[in-house]
Amino acid sequence: MTTMPELATCLTTDLVAITRGRSFPVGALEGYLARGTGWVPANMALTPFDIIAEDNPWGSAGDLRLLPDPATRLRLEGIGASPLHFFLSDIATLDGKPWECCPRSLLKRALQTLQQETGFSLLSSFEHEFQILGADWPAAPAFSLAAMRRADPFGPRLLALMEQAGLEPEMFLPEYGQDQFEVTLRPADPLTAADRAVALRLLVQELAAERGWRASFAPKTAPDGVGNGVHIHLSLRDAGGRPAMRDETRPGALSEAAGRFCAGIVRHMPALLALTAPSPISYLRLQPHHWSAAYACLGERNREAGLRICPVVTMPGADPAKQMNVEFRATDATANPYLALAGLVLAGLSGLREGLAQPPLVNSDPSELPEAELASLNVRRLPADLPAALAAFEADPLLTAALPENLRKCLLAVKRKEMALVEGLSPEDLCARYRAVY
Repeated sequence: MTTMPELATCLTTDLVAITRGRSFPVGALEGYLARGTGWVPANMALTPFDIIAEDNPWGSAGDLRLLPDPATRLRLEGIGASPLHFFLSDIATLDGKPWECCPRSLLKRALQTLQQETGFSLLSSFEHEFQILGADWPAAPAFSLAAMRRADPFGPRLLALMEQAGLEPEMFLPEYGQDQFEVTLRPADPLTAADRAVALRLLVQELAAERGWRASFAPKTAPDGVGNGVHIHLSLRDAGGRPAMRDETRPGALSEAAGRFCAGIVRHMPALLALTAPSPISYLRLQPHHWSAAYACLGERNREAGLRICPVVTMPGADPAKQMNVEFRATDATANPYLALAGLVLAGLSGLREGLAQPPLVNSDPSELPEAELASLNVRRLPADLPAALAAFEADPLLTAALPENLRKCLLAVKRKEMALVEGLSPEDLCARYRAVY
């Protein structure tokens, strides 16, 4: 009887946040670690519906390599028919140099620039919301133990797999929406945080499939349902690795540097949506009164603000400075985590570079404030649809310059093709289309 070979896979995540790759027998692992697997530039031009945007910079020309990063190796047994074994990869040219359009390499460059120019580094973490589809279980109240237990042992098993994979899980909890859950991870350096975001999505979907369910991270699975967001947490560290976010004498207890970093993000937030909320369905979620962020502003513990100062625990023995972080809320799982995080880093860096003043704190729902007050606080409504977000992106000199020309052209081509493919769909059909992919 022929022995079934174990496969390992080189993976990359593209502009529509689909993780794709190529597999090989583990017996040949040494060679693939050294030279990677083949890849094609136009693969970056795939839409979520597996149709290549014709107006991309490469067409049928060119060849690349997926170079696996050994530090990202994940191998798990007991999930699926064979071991789940993969490496997250950088996209390289045939001589092994980073391809200019690789999102993972772009994040590396952004972090290097931040450190070189300012001495600061970052800790980051991604929070993911998702829904279980196809489970036959009784209704349960939001946030309840009953909602947790009816999915048992999904939660404990997921956290055990995450621990085994080195993802450092923090919490698994039932959320507000129907059959909705959230997973949080401990902070890490931003590249590791983005790698973990990719791995987490794969693990959740594998584990759901094992039970005959489907897990969907789509921003909306039903027009009248609760949205699934991705919240990105950021915390500055100084050149010595010490917390650099907190100053209790300043508004919101943000340090001067943190205030400037936040100012850069708030200033560029409308354009950032092209990277962080980059699908037509994203804008069914980004609505006022949805706790999802519909306004470009900085808020303290305000879940309607695009950028939120998170609460810290001040009980005896707690270290508020170490906990201090901000949360970018206008993100979802249709966004490439490397590209989204690179955009946030570069926007924050611009605030440090230019010495921008910390934005005013908005601690109530911006949609309930008079227009005159919004104007005085410089609070702007975020783009209400993807065409408006793309227009804001194209008009933003910082972010357009940050992306290599071919990557920028490809992003715009993919998004325009994606919009054309779903043009005219009802909200119900749009949700059905995206929940099947994400």
